Amino acid sequence: MAGAWLALPGAAAAQEAQLLAFGDSLVQGYGLPQGEGFVPQLEGWLRDQGAEVSVVNGGVSGDTSAGGRSRIAWSLTGEIDAVVVVLGGNDLLRGLDPDRTRENIAAILDEIRARDLPVLLVGMQAPGNFGADYKQAFDGLYPALAEQYGAAFAPSFLAPIMGDSEAPDMAAAQARLQEDGIHPNAAGVALIVEALGPQVLELLP
Repeated sequence: MAGAWLALPGAAAAQEAQLLAFGDSLVQGYGLPQGEGFVPQLEGWLRDQGAEVSVVNGGVSGDTSAGGRSRIAWSLTGEIDAVVVVLGGNDLLRGLDPDRTRENIAAILDEIRARDLPVLLVGMQAPGNFGADYKQAFDGLYPALAEQYGAAFAPSFLAPIMGDSEAPDMAAAQARLQEDGIHPNAAGVALIVEALGPQVLELLP
């Protein structure tokens, strides 16, 4: 009887899902104390909903879609059950060709599909100063890829902070961002997690 009782913790651990949050500094938790970044807040939210899950931090600060493409294969260990992809922000900051970004994210989704894993692709939006053509091409690559690969899709990582994309409340947004005006603070991350959480929950086995 005691032996069976001692085996229970291991059995529970074996049932715990592994979710890979794959992306750049937005995922990695840039500028935030331990426990306040996207990964720990997302894991906490999912656990609060009753999910037995561990969220793996696959975020690399400064990573572009090309960098993500170069490391996705070894990031998808045999323990991973589902993936959230948040990439493209640094492509935007560098003004990279949207066609290259699309090719790189497609290659990432190819690797995930080859392992038959559910995936949530989270979009990014280009600022207007790049021009209308650039913005249309960049903004449109995410929904197109989600449809092509049958991925779950969230249109914007930062939308919960920025609000209405046509008329964003910049004062409210600044209160949810760090001093650099790019990365969310802990309160901003909480809003992002609350918005994305239900879709992430649906990915889990």
